Amino acid sequence: MIDNNYLNNIFNSFEDVKVLVVGDVMIDDYVFGAANRISPEAPVPVIDVQKREGRLGGAANVALNIAQLGATPILLSAIGDDARGHAFKKYLQDCEISNDYIILDQERTTTVKTRVLSRNQQILRYDQETTAPLSDQTELLLIDNFIDIIYNDKPEVVIIQDYNKGVLTPKVIANIIHNSKQANIPVAVDPKFDNFFEYVGCTLIKPNLREARESLKMNIEASKVGTLLQASQQLQMALKHQYTVITLSEKGVFVDNGESHEVIPAYYRNIVDVSGAGDTVISLLGLGLALKLDVFATAELANIAAGIVCERVGVSPVNKDGLLQEAKLFLQPEA
Repeated sequence: MIDNNYLNNIFNSFEDVKVLVVGDVMIDDYVFGAANRISPEAPVPVIDVQKREGRLGGAANVALNIAQLGATPILLSAIGDDARGHAFKKYLQDCEISNDYIILDQERTTTVKTRVLSRNQQILRYDQETTAPLSDQTELLLIDNFIDIIYNDKPEVVIIQDYNKGVLTPKVIANIIHNSKQANIPVAVDPKFDNFFEYVGCTLIKPNLREARESLKMNIEASKVGTLLQASQQLQMALKHQYTVITLSEKGVFVDNGESHEVIPAYYRNIVDVSGAGDTVISLLGLGLALKLDVFATAELANIAAGIVCERVGVSPVNKDGLLQEAKLFLQPEA
């Protein structure tokens, strides 16, 4: 259990942290409407559109979580030099997040995930995107920007958010980890399948259960701690990192620091939408690294934060005051 004064000190300390977020960014587009009839042209519902809303997604949602928690995000990515790319940069401005390091590339299409919902139920999703690796020119520009940021802005932590959209090439990853080590900056990684084993030398890696199973080709069960520990040990042998956090959906999170391990159970929630929960978790874990907090205590906070955002429809960041209030409720020491 975590004492309330300790929690207050942690949340106040967020304001002193700069976080460099690198990875695939996107727009999460939501079309809300009523589905009261079936089309005469095909057996599909007709949506009477009532509202349309664009939100920051992917690594941009990590940056938004960081900002909402009171820290300062620096976002580095590449998007298309298209109408949605310019809209994306405007969304960042509206959220008071700098777009100075968002590279516009005429060869790419800005990723947009469009979800059509009726009565808070998703009826359809369609994506527009480029998933090819960055061109050599854009890759070098992104690496140059990364080096400029870590030596000029001096962030306390780097968060890599991988969505397999092509921004995080093996060369980009290797340069991020090498230069971060040279600058003594910890690196927290939320991986995806394509580059899973490229993150050698990172500080913390946070796959979800499916990503760990498929990448390691192991039968890992959330309810069997032994299989989780075995998976963590295999990861540590391959990646030479310090901390493993495996998210287990409604079962909570598994945490291993190389010396001890624990499954932190999830708190009961009215789950509405799991979109963006991983972004929230890696945001808290990254802030924990920046502040040199105990990884188990940080994972407790991340676990609570993920539950909060899963109670809302669509991708949304955690609220600092709401998280602090919930953390005090759930983590206060027993009398």
